[in-house]
Amino acid sequence: MGKSVIASLALAALVAFIARPSLAAELVHVGKASPTSSPMLPVDVGAKTGIFAKHGLEVEISNFSGGAKLHQGMAAGSIDIGVGAGPELALIAKGSPELAICNATAPLPFIGIAVPPDSTVRSVDDLKGAKIGVSTVGSLTYWLARELGRTRGWGVEGVTTVAIGGEPAGIIAAFRTHAVDADIMATSLVFAMEEQKEGRLLISAASYVGNISSGTIYASKHLIDTNPDLIRRFLAGWFETVAFMRKNKAETVKIASEMTGFSQAVQSKEYDLTIGMYSEDGKFDVESLSNLERSFEDLKLLDTKPDMSKLYTEAFLPKH
Repeated sequence: MGKSVIASLALAALVAFIARPSLAAELVHVGKASPTSSPMLPVDVGAKTGIFAKHGLEVEISNFSGGAKLHQGMAAGSIDIGVGAGPELALIAKGSPELAICNATAPLPFIGIAVPPDSTVRSVDDLKGAKIGVSTVGSLTYWLARELGRTRGWGVEGVTTVAIGGEPAGIIAAFRTHAVDADIMATSLVFAMEEQKEGRLLISAASYVGNISSGTIYASKHLIDTNPDLIRRFLAGWFETVAFMRKNKAETVKIASEMTGFSQAVQSKEYDLTIGMYSEDGKFDVESLSNLERSFEDLKLLDTKPDMSKLYTEAFLPKH
């Protein structure tokens, strides 16, 4: 075969390869229960760095103001995969058409107890009998305030809960007027308040509350039934993203700062506090399930005791 013929064939093959349509990434609608919560950060990092794209996924992110609204979106069919928290397993027990598929973070280092900057409270024991701000009655922060009393031996009524919402302006106002002695909130918000000398972190909730599946990934029953491979690829991308975050603090902090609006100094503190919380295998540990079950009872979220094994599956987790 002559050189000119070989060259022509090679050129034709190259043109055909270039003209070949690329395989389109598969769209997946991912919802986050909070736009700024640290357990949900890998969704944004994985999308920004192209890690999910490596797994053939185009991630469309929707942010919600709370777990209830996230799961309403999942029930309505507008969200395929939701990233929320373990207490939302109670919604599955009530009939929400989904399953938990990954225990992404078990402990709660990203929620803490903050006090006003001029507070005389120096240790957790100084909070006995204190008025502690929570977002709403029956919320996770409400339960954490009562858990503080229980674990310290004061009883669940050993502190007084005051529902003041979760907005920074409302918390700062409550601190300035001493309407509350402390508040339970996201540690990233506390670090931002510290920058403005509006509050200071006393302790992380992880110092007195055990594992509670604080970051949990959910998949709709429809997606489970129709496209289980997509779920496996999403979780593979999730764990690859977590590994990336552990090795690349500067880039992770930059993405987090862009996402939350907090300074990189705040996000750097948050990174140091929380980077160790991400699970390497996503399995549901006994302590998390036990604490969740007890919280459902304490908060009277369910009429009957649930079969926790029916609320989650580990079938889609990567094999380690």
